[in-house]
Amino acid sequence: MTADALTRIDPPDFEKRRTDIAALEDVARRADGHDALGDTVWRDLAHPGSDSAGFLVEGRSYVHVARSDGSDTSSWTAGIVRLAGADDPAAITKPLEAAVTHVANHGGRLLTCWVFGATDADNAPFAAAGFHPARSLFEMRAPLPVAGSATLPAGFTLRDFDPGADDAEWLAVNNRAFSRHAEQGGWLESTLRLRMAEPWFDPTLFLLAFDRDGLAGFNWLKRHEARGPDPAMGEIYVIGVDPRAQGSGLGRALAVAGLARVYERGLRVAMLFVAGDNNGAIALYTSLGFTVHRTDRAYVCQVPA
Repeated sequence: MTADALTRIDPPDFEKRRTDIAALEDVARRADGHDALGDTVWRDLAHPGSDSAGFLVEGRSYVHVARSDGSDTSSWTAGIVRLAGADDPAAITKPLEAAVTHVANHGGRLLTCWVFGATDADNAPFAAAGFHPARSLFEMRAPLPVAGSATLPAGFTLRDFDPGADDAEWLAVNNRAFSRHAEQGGWLESTLRLRMAEPWFDPTLFLLAFDRDGLAGFNWLKRHEARGPDPAMGEIYVIGVDPRAQGSGLGRALAVAGLARVYERGLRVAMLFVAGDNNGAIALYTSLGFTVHRTDRAYVCQVPA
């Protein structure tokens, strides 16, 4: 096998190759200071779709491709890890091209690949595989406790998420709040169940706000243990307000309440991800002391069948 050889990994082999993929991710994390493969990839490696696939250049890079786990299961997502210096076609373009071919052989449609900590140097190898940059995502961080305070608007009450009892109502509000969002909108019951099965899930870090008409907003938080250069952190995993309650000040109150909750748990750094073009949310988070720590980028390819 040559250094540039590409190995295809199919779902029956995900488990036995997981160690190799994790080792590659660990080397990249130590070099770059952050993860390369997101939760979506690790969930699919553990519970693969029947037509998922991985493409590995031994010791250099790995691309994982799977169908979306939201309502639009005809679209595809991909994750990539590549070691520093592995910027030639054999390490990036070659596995991406294999992923595109795989999608084409399974009906085509939109393929989105997220690159964590992306730079302009990523554009050329992705372009060679038929991708173009579509949107950016900022990771923002802030020291805790955050600056400022907020109270719930009149008529709202706050309580923790009750798994099972709140699932359907939460899904309805989430999908209305993120109706135009590629990843967060269109969630199914199965999508929510997969997230709740994660070891980090804690319903006491999942805050729900109600008014007389029912669920109006939520702040779902996640605890990250210290790892590498990063301290333990509390993440606003997803925060949303039903369109009927937007403009009421509920979003800011939920953000502050959730961050106070993780501060009470002993965490002193907060983090979140926000779309690079969501100026309103960025302004809110900036007012609470958040600054941009990292920029991720989505590259997309419209794949014909």
